[in-house]
Amino acid sequence: MSRRRRNDPAQYDDLAGEWWKPRGAFAALHWLAEARGALVPPAERPGAVLVDLGCGAGLLAPHVAGKGYRHIGVDLGAAGLVDAARHGVAAVRGDVLHVPLADECADVVTAGEILEHVPDLSQAVAKACRLLRPGGLLVIDTIAPTVAARVLMVTVGERVPGGPPPGCHDPDLFVDPDRLARECAAHGVNLRLRGITPHGLDVVRWLAGRTDHVRMRPTRNTSVLYQAVGRRR
Repeated sequence: MSRRRRNDPAQYDDLAGEWWKPRGAFAALHWLAEARGALVPPAERPGAVLVDLGCGAGLLAPHVAGKGYRHIGVDLGAAGLVDAARHGVAAVRGDVLHVPLADECADVVTAGEILEHVPDLSQAVAKACRLLRPGGLLVIDTIAPTVAARVLMVTVGERVPGGPPPGCHDPDLFVDPDRLARECAAHGVNLRLRGITPHGLDVVRWLAGRTDHVRMRPTRNTSVLYQAVGRRR
């Protein structure tokens, strides 16, 4: 693979064969997708829609299957969307800054590990919130703009198995939790935030090749990875 600039979306097409490998380049995204899916409740009405922003190859699909949603995935990566469709996702090619879907079309919007990749946080949040029906649920996980996050996700993380692929993140785009909460509140979504981190023993077992599954656990510390959940008024 040729060397690309940091945060270049084309790298996901370069790594298209890695998406569904539990020990591949996107291993940690599997762990996070499971934790994100756990925050999505069963659908409250027939025909409910879940819009998955930055869906990649549809890693969220197994964790929301059977909950009663039509799962629509939006992503720029053509190769990933082909895989997403194979896993039951209605794939839509589009930019999360210009989502090609109607206002108030979704009962749930998820934005998992995507906001730290966009150059305009305000616009991304506005687009996500406009998709929600009144009472709809927004589920986010992303990375905080701290020294700890830079070290763990970039300096160290890009060099260890299970960490992000080299060049995946531009730490200048990491998302301040307080700013995220303000941006969402401006669009009628009041967020609850909590940190999230891998279970240490699971990581040790994963590194030793004894498991393909790493659980994420909640924490009060939002200085690295964190989740945010809120309903639109």
